[in-house]
Amino acid sequence: MSRQLFQYHPTFAYQYVPGLKARLEGDGGPYLLRVNQAGFRCAHEFTPTKSPDRFRVLLFGDSYTAGDGVSDRDRYGDLLEGLLPGVEVFNFALSGTGTDQQYLIFREAARGIEHDLVVVGVMVENIRRIVARYREYLSSTTGERLLHAKPYFTLEGGELRLHNVPVPEKPVRLDELPPEERPYVDLGGRFRRLRDWVRRMGWTDTLQRLTRYQALPAYNRAGSPDWLLMKAILTRWASEATAPVMIMPIPLPAYVEETSSPRRYQKRFRELAALPNVTVHDPLPHLRRVPRAERRALRFPNDVHPTAAAHRVLAQSLAEAVQPFVTRGTNLT
Repeated sequence: MSRQLFQYHPTFAYQYVPGLKARLEGDGGPYLLRVNQAGFRCAHEFTPTKSPDRFRVLLFGDSYTAGDGVSDRDRYGDLLEGLLPGVEVFNFALSGTGTDQQYLIFREAARGIEHDLVVVGVMVENIRRIVARYREYLSSTTGERLLHAKPYFTLEGGELRLHNVPVPEKPVRLDELPPEERPYVDLGGRFRRLRDWVRRMGWTDTLQRLTRYQALPAYNRAGSPDWLLMKAILTRWASEATAPVMIMPIPLPAYVEETSSPRRYQKRFRELAALPNVTVHDPLPHLRRVPRAERRALRFPNDVHPTAAAHRVLAQSLAEAVQPFVTRGTNLT
């Protein structure tokens, strides 16, 4: 991206530039982005007090929820308002973040805002991001690969401990990191060069089916350290919320297109349904109702982000899960 979309934030590393309006080029063509004065991609300004005739949802997530590649009006959070009259969605999603950063956004940016429901859109790959201390980005000016520090939690004696806040502002190169820090850089998954080559050759889907590819092995065991950290973050989040919490695991295309089995991650997220005040909503069945021949259109040609068509399916799925809360007029704030 050629223009500056983000600015530094000491707690969650960065946020959108407040008040920004931009027309960006994406894999599916140009799209429009508008940022409110709080620094989030939302059509609403974040007013603390809600109207008595509104059911307010606070929505959190990463680029799948913030809407990379699609205009604001085409995102599932915006579409939810049209499907459920009277519902107002405050979208706090921030591209490139992990569930750990999203929890910090909830704790700091959403503090004091009246609401009826919290929805956490956990893109399932976030299990990689929460164990990272740095993320790689391309410089918008030089094209150089740089590492930006992020806040992160560790689980020590069963308790969460926050590190790297305030977040160091200056980016670094990989060769500038101490050797002991390099394993904590999020480079987008395992075997990146091999995956890029396979993708260029057009063999990804075939190889995933033949090898029974497991995209995210950190979900394989209930005792996986990465899953235990994710579970601890979401458990604390739910315990601090003053309204019901809905956790929605958003699948990668490999799970939607059935080149990888979702069984393990689904089993892990079902564990969270036992938490007080928590509902787990799985949108994968709705996405798989799309005919197989049409599912490839749920992501962009060269980009795994959901297209407007995928956002419509996610919105319909979420609307069915949120409707009972609206009907009951649940409000614990």
